[in-house]
Amino acid sequence: MAQTPQTERSEPELSADADWNCLFVDGTWHGPGDRDTISVEDPSTREEWTKVPAGTVEDVDEAYAAATRAQERWAEKGPDQRAEVVQTVYALIDEYEDELTELLVAESGSAGLKSNVELQTAAGDVAEAATYPSRAGGDIRESTIQGKENLVKREPAGVVAVIPPWNFPFHLSIRAVAPAVALGNGVVIKPASDTPVTSGLAIAKLFELAGAPPGLVNCVPGKGSEIGDRVAGHPDVDVVAFTGSTEVGRHVAKQAVDSLAFPAMELGGNGPNVVLEDADLDNALSGSAFGTFSHQGQVCISINRHLVHESIYDEFVAGMVEKAEMIPTGNAHDGSTIVGPIINESQRDQILEFVEETVEQGATLETGGETVELDGTEDSLVVQPTVLSDVTNDMTAACNEHFGPVAPIVPFSDDEEAIELANDTEYGLAASVWSGDRNRAEDVADAIDAGMVHINDQPINEEPNVPFGGMKSSGIGRFHGDAIMRELTETKWISVQREQRQFPM
Repeated sequence: MAQTPQTERSEPELSADADWNCLFVDGTWHGPGDRDTISVEDPSTREEWTKVPAGTVEDVDEAYAAATRAQERWAEKGPDQRAEVVQTVYALIDEYEDELTELLVAESGSAGLKSNVELQTAAGDVAEAATYPSRAGGDIRESTIQGKENLVKREPAGVVAVIPPWNFPFHLSIRAVAPAVALGNGVVIKPASDTPVTSGLAIAKLFELAGAPPGLVNCVPGKGSEIGDRVAGHPDVDVVAFTGSTEVGRHVAKQAVDSLAFPAMELGGNGPNVVLEDADLDNALSGSAFGTFSHQGQVCISINRHLVHESIYDEFVAGMVEKAEMIPTGNAHDGSTIVGPIINESQRDQILEFVEETVEQGATLETGGETVELDGTEDSLVVQPTVLSDVTNDMTAACNEHFGPVAPIVPFSDDEEAIELANDTEYGLAASVWSGDRNRAEDVADAIDAGMVHINDQPINEEPNVPFGGMKSSGIGRFHGDAIMRELTETKWISVQREQRQFPM
């Protein structure tokens, strides 16, 4: 197979003004050479912000070869050496906080509040990952055979493919990269095409600055249609950590399984927000608005449907309209903006189509449902915070993961109906329940088929030491803590017969 010519170039600076038109393989930054390039647009201004090489299958093969070589040496390092690199990355996130924020605003349309939350969450995950080298060793198990000692050890899985999404690009990439490195693995990142810098190249740069050995962390930007299958199904891949839609995730998981790699999948959601009649309504409205409109609703664990008791339904609708209409909306570069642009035209158009179809099906458009025009920008990607009432669970904006600043509100009559509505979906990622009665709320939470349910809080929550993931079509496996340590390592049983054993032969 012919090799793609590599054009070595100077390494990029960690800033929004740097030239990011490169890929990172075996410790070297390579220019695009004769490869095609992918244009990256600033969602707020609709202007080209940067461009990156469209990596090839040959680039992917070189990245895996480099990761395999580096991993063998890295696995031999002591836990203190692996922890030191990850701890340094944690310090660098703090040092480069302003630069990383600028990158997130420009590339992903993240408003300042969202960018800050994303970086804080990412830093927490990296800090937790730095503890893994000293926690993942193993234990001793009793034996049923006299004089035998059973050692259960954990060893690195090998090479981990990290395929992150564009919505929380930095966090959802580094939450897999940092644990993988901490546990002795090599890494190949295939970043999201809409956010190749913040979901890949900037992370590779951080690990380079932190002293990771050449080849340990590699980043190959490219089109999923051209290199995605090779990344997910490479003969040398051992774990595929993917975050994205269920449709794409099913395909990625098949590629991984064909190579006998473990598919760690966090997939789509259709989060129900159950508001019981005894809830503190003001608190529930504030949390519900935050859980719906944060980052334009482009969050896998955001509220997709509000299920509200019929006795407080009208009051809840009025309160959500008031919340939606007071949210600062516009250009993500404006520090006062809370709801910024949708990532691209196709996502924006789908959201607006979902709203239109839902109204045609009988729902009432209470507010929103259109784009917000920005000064100096044609064809704005900013969608107004939108509230829909008179919604049923089977309407388009309720039964689909709309991934936008849209609040479909569905009434229910009793707890049993609320549970039935909440579970009437193929997804089971995150949910929330509001009630003044903790025992009642826990009963409802227990009955909801979701990997994460939050009581008297909205569902956009993530903590580095708590398992994060979903049920049903929302994924396979869990991120964080002991869960991610199991997924990124192989378990080995070594038995030692310390006393001579008598055999019948």
